[in-house]
Amino acid sequence: MVATTSSDLSALTARMRRNIVRMVYGVQSGHIGGSLSATDIMAVLYASVLRHDPKRPDWADRDRFVMSKGHCTPVQYATLAEMGYIPVEELDTFRKQGTRLQGHSVLGKPVGVENSAGSLGMGLSFGLGIALGARLRGQNDVTAYVLMGDGEQQEGQVWEAAMAASYHKAGNLVAIIDRNRIQNDDFTANQMETAPLGEKYRAFGWAVREGLDGHDFAQILDGLTWARDYKGQPACVIFETIKGKGVSFMENNPGFHGAAPNAEQFETAMRELGEGA
Repeated sequence: MVATTSSDLSALTARMRRNIVRMVYGVQSGHIGGSLSATDIMAVLYASVLRHDPKRPDWADRDRFVMSKGHCTPVQYATLAEMGYIPVEELDTFRKQGTRLQGHSVLGKPVGVENSAGSLGMGLSFGLGIALGARLRGQNDVTAYVLMGDGEQQEGQVWEAAMAASYHKAGNLVAIIDRNRIQNDDFTANQMETAPLGEKYRAFGWAVREGLDGHDFAQILDGLTWARDYKGQPACVIFETIKGKGVSFMENNPGFHGAAPNAEQFETAMRELGEGA
């Protein structure tokens, strides 16, 4: 992957956030808050870390990205469009009749989507399978990256996968946690606090980096490259993020976990995200 400057990444993430808001507003449906919180992570991952080629989406030695918090497809589709996997214009079909762009991840719809997701908690198991399969085939450069939410850490299957990954010494598996501290319609601490996440993953035998700013490009790159290069055991990177990042009235607002903006809010959001600037 080609390294990207901070100004390039700023322009990229601004476009992605505008497309996320536009997609959800256009169909009045979709998960906007968690997509906005993960935008910067996704941009750095695809632009500077992930080994992939949109011209060869079936390249056997590509890295794999697993969207475990599968309701956050707006940011996944916005990323794939920016990377050249799908036309940007196709984003307008999000969640509409006959579209490839479903509300939750569907394997191969569109090309570049590596897993199907619905109920939370399955992605780490999926990623572990990919990582172990690559190792069995001798594809030692293939890494599986799994993006999870922090509310998702309440799921038992996550910890079964974490235990298995450690046991099998899956050094080509990276867990990325988008810690925006909101799940569904409330703060995670009010439902079932998942902290201390770092200590829990370490106890399960993972290498961990935590406390990184998930909206600072340099810190994101540092965390992801550290995890990619760490060998011998699976690696977990915990990024502190803001749900609804970039839109003032959506930031840290549980009401915008899965709600679409109205017309006035849409205009405000797009203006704050630099449309027409």
